[in-house]
Amino acid sequence: MAHKELDLRERRRIEDLLNAKLPVSRIAAEIGRHRSTVYREIKRNAFAARTEEVAYLDGYYGMVAQRKAFDRRARRRKLTRLVDLREAVIDRLKAGWSPEQIAGRMRLDGLPVTVSHETIYAHVYGPEGRAEELARHLPSRRKKRRPRYARRSRNQVFPPERSIHQRPEYVKTRETFGEWEGDLMIFERAQGSMNVATLLERKTRFAVLFRNNDRSSTHFMNSLMNVLTPLPQVARKSITFDRGFEFRDWRKLEAGIGTTAWFCDPQAPWQKGSVENLNGRARRVLPRDTPLASLSTPKMKEISERLNTTPRKCLGWRTPTEAFREEMAKLR
Repeated sequence: MAHKELDLRERRRIEDLLNAKLPVSRIAAEIGRHRSTVYREIKRNAFAARTEEVAYLDGYYGMVAQRKAFDRRARRRKLTRLVDLREAVIDRLKAGWSPEQIAGRMRLDGLPVTVSHETIYAHVYGPEGRAEELARHLPSRRKKRRPRYARRSRNQVFPPERSIHQRPEYVKTRETFGEWEGDLMIFERAQGSMNVATLLERKTRFAVLFRNNDRSSTHFMNSLMNVLTPLPQVARKSITFDRGFEFRDWRKLEAGIGTTAWFCDPQAPWQKGSVENLNGRARRVLPRDTPLASLSTPKMKEISERLNTTPRKCLGWRTPTEAFREEMAKLR
């Protein structure tokens, strides 16, 4: 059954029954709604005075509740009503901006019409946003949003001591070999949960691409360890990721193959710019509509080799393959 908002008649009935001191469970039965709907309605739309002088007026009023609900829906419809605003928001989403960044920049620029990040999220996960698949442009790339007040803190998943700001300086300056960056390339929705994992060694720019058939973190980490295990330990010392949910099982790396994980700041994938640059170059041969099921292991190796045999200015016009082999020879 389709979701149906409470109307004014129901809200006035709730007001009357509350004044009659009936419990919420009885009120819900009287109006034919679930008790959680009534609890939520009272919590969200009750009147709360802003000064102590009129605090005695606090309570639930049907007309006030109707107006608050109407105003809230009107704010969410802003991106439907205002075409220019909607197009500006979508352009920034496609450019990689998060809803918080979009809303914050609008306020900083002092635009006559602005929008909050919650309104942007509501539009992205609403009917119009789902039809345009806007969620794939979000940093988290989730198809469904977690309940607002039930989201899990990521502090324990990505603890402060694993922050990119705690990463040794020699990793940042590319002084040592064996420090990697990792990411996932996401494709059209028709491809299902398949994607392509990209790895890049920071000093030599050597790239490894492989097809990842499942976006679950456990599956990805197991595949990653299988790819890196043939390398000696000193050639796989660390990997820097963003904070995508695919990387939350990072502890498996340290326990399984002794590789340390570092993480960019939230909504800051540019901090692992080398692998982001790799993704951009890989898109030339792996556009978003690529049929991933046809990408065999030999084909992925062929694409990786193509990238690794291209001369790079940052390597003095050597190829990543040549630079990588030189570093591996030093380990013997």
